[in-house]
Amino acid sequence: MPDVSPPPVTEAASLDRSERPGRVSLLLLLAGLLVGAAVGLSFVANEQAQPLILGLLAVLAMAGVFSLFALAIGALQLTGQGARNDVTKAVVDAAPEGMIAVEDGTRPIYANAAYLALAGSDNFSNLRLVERVFVGSPDVSEAVYRLAQAAREGRSLSEEIRMAPPPGGGRDFAWYRIGVRPLPLPRRPVALWSVNDITHERERQENVFQELQHAIDYLDHAPAGFLSVDPRGSVVYMNATLASWLGHDLAQVGSGGLRLSEILPAAVGEVLVAGDGQPGEVRTDLFDLDLRRRNGHPLPARIYHRVAYGADGRPGASRTLVLNRSAGEEADEPQRAAEVRFARFFNTSPIAVATLDAAGRVVRANASFARLFGTLPRTGEGREIGPSAHDCIAERDRQTFDGAFRLAAEGRGDVAPVEIGVAAPGNRSARIWLSPEVRAAGGPAEDAASEAVILYALDTTAQLQLQQQINQAQKMEMVGQLAGGIAHDFNNVLQAIIGYSDLLLASHRPVDPAFQDIMQIKQNANRAASLVRQLLAFSRRQTLRPEVMHLGDALSDLTLLLKRLLGERVELDLKHGRDLWPVKADVNQFEQVIVNLAVNARDAMPNGGRLAIRTANVTEEAAGALQLTGLPAADYVLVEVADTGTGMTPEIMEKIFEPFFTTKEVNKGTGLGLSTVFGIVKQSGGYIDVKSTVGEGTVFGIYLPRHVPVPEVEAAPAEPVPAALPAPVSAAPGAPAAEPKKPPAPDLTGRGTILLVEDEDPVRAVNGRALAARGYTVLEAASGLEALAIIADRETPVDLVVSDVVMPEMDGPTLLRELRKRHPDLKVIFVSGYAEDAFQKNLPEGEEFNFLPKPFSLKQLVETVKTTMAG
Repeated sequence: MPDVSPPPVTEAASLDRSERPGRVSLLLLLAGLLVGAAVGLSFVANEQAQPLILGLLAVLAMAGVFSLFALAIGALQLTGQGARNDVTKAVVDAAPEGMIAVEDGTRPIYANAAYLALAGSDNFSNLRLVERVFVGSPDVSEAVYRLAQAAREGRSLSEEIRMAPPPGGGRDFAWYRIGVRPLPLPRRPVALWSVNDITHERERQENVFQELQHAIDYLDHAPAGFLSVDPRGSVVYMNATLASWLGHDLAQVGSGGLRLSEILPAAVGEVLVAGDGQPGEVRTDLFDLDLRRRNGHPLPARIYHRVAYGADGRPGASRTLVLNRSAGEEADEPQRAAEVRFARFFNTSPIAVATLDAAGRVVRANASFARLFGTLPRTGEGREIGPSAHDCIAERDRQTFDGAFRLAAEGRGDVAPVEIGVAAPGNRSARIWLSPEVRAAGGPAEDAASEAVILYALDTTAQLQLQQQINQAQKMEMVGQLAGGIAHDFNNVLQAIIGYSDLLLASHRPVDPAFQDIMQIKQNANRAASLVRQLLAFSRRQTLRPEVMHLGDALSDLTLLLKRLLGERVELDLKHGRDLWPVKADVNQFEQVIVNLAVNARDAMPNGGRLAIRTANVTEEAAGALQLTGLPAADYVLVEVADTGTGMTPEIMEKIFEPFFTTKEVNKGTGLGLSTVFGIVKQSGGYIDVKSTVGEGTVFGIYLPRHVPVPEVEAAPAEPVPAALPAPVSAAPGAPAAEPKKPPAPDLTGRGTILLVEDEDPVRAVNGRALAARGYTVLEAASGLEALAIIADRETPVDLVVSDVVMPEMDGPTLLRELRKRHPDLKVIFVSGYAEDAFQKNLPEGEEFNFLPKPFSLKQLVETVKTTMAG
């Protein structure tokens, strides 16, 4: 580059104009002193003043004249700030970059020698500003305009421009870095411009870039493939050779458009990016396997995978070399080619395979083994012996594994498979087969001594989980059937107790001594009825009255009740999702579900906490992505109840929905709260999911199906369903059932013939007495066959049939079908301890009947009979 050092300039040309106003002011001051002295002398001469005054004025005049003369010849100089400015000026004058200070954007007040040389000026008379020096191409003009705009606005800005040709000539082009920044001067808008020649720096950068381009070009067209993968499995680099082999567009690689799982088998890909190493460790593994081309065809290859681990033991981006082993690329002898082909099959096998030495340590292992047991295979040159297979097995199964290993090491070939748990995190399980390693005659002695047993393992985690879920479902179904059967029989007992209590209460006045005892009997019977209803809810045999509802409104109505139940130490946080879909469920039963969960959450937070209830829509795609066993892919509305309580262990979570299971103290709970929740949700067609962490809390997720109205069905007239009078489920488990609130009937007496069909004698007797006392003629039958015989013997039909559903010889639905053959318009009331829909499906479509769930009071029976007779 030619010499661009600035030419020598005169002092006047590089003088800082900011010093001139100060010197002018000083000259004026001295002139004023002289004028004052002259006036004083004139006054003395005219007024004949005292000699002392005359002497003082004479001294003052002489001092002024002397100072002016000394300043003129340079014998007198200013100190302080002026001296400091001289040092600063000298530093700036010696700076290699050009600097110019501009006042008000147009008037230069200082320029150092470097800038004067750059601008081609030797003094201020012909000094050009930056806007006048750097002109040319549109890019240069735009950059200079942005700098000038920043100077006017008092901002700092820097730009790099390329001038061709540069100011002063001598070169074809030059790069400059131009900057501007405001100077902190009071009441003076001054901008300091700097111009630095960076041509040498740019040339060095371009040289480095060219060298890098050459290196990348060499790497791209090398006869081997190369790629780099980050710990998340994204391919951050791939050379052109490997991209050509695999059929991928090189422009899309490295921008997140290609993942390792798209070019490698899943088992191998997980091994390459998973696992932690020793801090600072650098490891290289060798694999013979098949890569996956873009068209799906395999590419036999050998890869050398190198990973460096950081100080925290986490892997960094890999450096992986890929050698093509396809036909035409393999130049090894046939034996070597066969070994490579076997290695590919070995590493890509979905079955975990490993060879063990006589001490049980892993010698070789494929990728599936590494993924299952968390042990990376060592298949490279100079490999190390891996960990002991004994340590890879869960502690509870190690003794069984050791026994099978000893048999295989002794040469036994009939070792039975072993079911084991894996010691690695994830609670995985596997089935292991062990067989002795058999070497051909003449094989290498050292290999025969190192590899003694072959281990095959099949991952059975998903199979065992599914089997456990099936077993749990079957157990719950059996318990539900048992609970439902007990509930039905117990309902008949309670029906008789409640009925005879009503008869006794009707014959006793409140002032009688026995009245309170009878009331206690009835109240305890109602309490027992509440427990029976919870058992029926668990067994999904309770009566539901589903209706279209919006969960947001239902939860808002429960807010006050929930706050009272939770108390002051538990904070309630209720958040509704936007535009919730409607669902179809029993409102009362849904409220029971939320109340039960809230009460359990309160008990799990004895020291206070937070209960969060939120709702949200879950689309079909989102439901499928959850991968919850038993949750079909469909649209749902989610109700999530989360607490910050003590949480539950996995052992407790397996039993929480079983009836009568409780972790509370004696007399603090019945153990039916969560079983009731489970039954109501399942009977409503929903799904319930539980997640819990000890010490952090529990989250219950309830998924209710989205209700989509069908116009044809909605427009059709609804089937007449009689008004049932069930005792409502209590707000809290174990609370006595309250009497249903019905409009008072002015007159419960009536006339007509009623056929009462009931196989339980006490229940039939008390119901018959109650109806006969109201004026009805009651005919009693202990079975369906006996009822048909009574109807056949009568010349006139009965007005109403009140029949139990579950009876020996002939059940209620069968009796109704036989009665309809002779009397199509006969009115029927079914009573049962089971849900109405449990037997309704056994009746012809469109069949009309009334239903009364057991247990019921005599008043409810009489009211239902009169309503049905009147209808």
